[in-house]
Amino acid sequence: MIQILLVDDHPLVGEGTKLIINHEFDMEAHFESSGLKALERLKTQSFDVMLFDLHMPEQDGFELTKKVLEIDPNAKILIFTEYEMFPNLDLFMESGAVGFISKAATKDQLIRAIRCALNQEIVIPISFLQEIYHRTVHSSQREIAKESISLSEKEKKIIQELVKGKTNKEISQELFMGQRSLEYSLTSIFHKLGVQTRIEAVVKVKEIGLLDH
Repeated sequence: MIQILLVDDHPLVGEGTKLIINHEFDMEAHFESSGLKALERLKTQSFDVMLFDLHMPEQDGFELTKKVLEIDPNAKILIFTEYEMFPNLDLFMESGAVGFISKAATKDQLIRAIRCALNQEIVIPISFLQEIYHRTVHSSQREIAKESISLSEKEKKIIQELVKGKTNKEISQELFMGQRSLEYSLTSIFHKLGVQTRIEAVVKVKEIGLLDH
């Protein structure tokens, strides 16, 4: 019998998930309402797979995962969450969890995720993969664009003032430049950025992170 530990500070969610899992002929689920109770239980009982709620008051699912792995480095832990995982991707990878499953998942998806965890495999929603892909591609294109545009220090200072929304007169006074000289510099900057207006220049600079440090 596959022994499963659920940890969730919402009893209705935990007990409901426990019932779903217990309908499987080869699974038996146990529920604890806090990480502290779970750690106490793990002193006397072992489990094949554990599901930890991500957001809990005493300690979140990532912190609990790390503590459990200190006790049992071979523990197979899934993060159980109602939130998007992508914003927490770094924390997820650092935690040592073997996967994650949404609380909005169907019964079949939940059971499949548990069975995959047993084999050190992970079920990843296609939407999650698409987000990783698009962000990676966008980041690569951004770096390529930054490297292809070479601005002088003076031009970078002008761009910084443009981003602040300053007028030509204000920029020329701030940088001790004649307005005609500033206009020539702006023409050169617009050409390098492939834009025609101040607004387009500001948007392009922000888009590719040209002034990011």
